Amino acid sequence: MIAKKSSQDSGRLHLKWVRSAICAPLKQKLVIKGLGFTRLNQIVERPDTAAIRGMVAKVPHLVEIVQ
Repeated sequence: MIAKKSSQDSGRLHLKWVRSAICAPLKQKLVIKGLGFTRLNQIVERPDTAAIRGMVAKVPHLVEIVQ
């Protein structure tokens, strides 16, 4: 038999906003807002999908994946 993963957060990404978007272009500010961030050093949990990974790839200098 195949054992189920006991981890509840499998398939989830924990993202942390680490750098301000004050001088960032408008598109990057909108990506930060679209990821659900409201304040600096905030950690949000998002599903691990291609769309979310693409958004993170657009602003790798502003966010980091926390584990």
